[in-house]
Amino acid sequence: MKRIWPFVVPGIVLSAVGLVWTLQGLNVLGGSVMSGSALWAVIGPIVLLAGLVLIGIAIARRRRRTE
Repeated sequence: MKRIWPFVVPGIVLSAVGLVWTLQGLNVLGGSVMSGSALWAVIGPIVLLAGLVLIGIAIARRRRRTE
């Protein structure tokens, strides 16, 4: 079980950061220099996807160990 944590923790952090950056780039979350910037509307989903991939790897590794 310990082997999935190096993927889960960064995956959750990257997913959260990517979601916030996406929402700021789309001007849904205001109050930041990043709000309304198209750059963050592009970078955010990429970071979010990277986080989801890491979480997917962790799930696949866990399933492989239990079989």
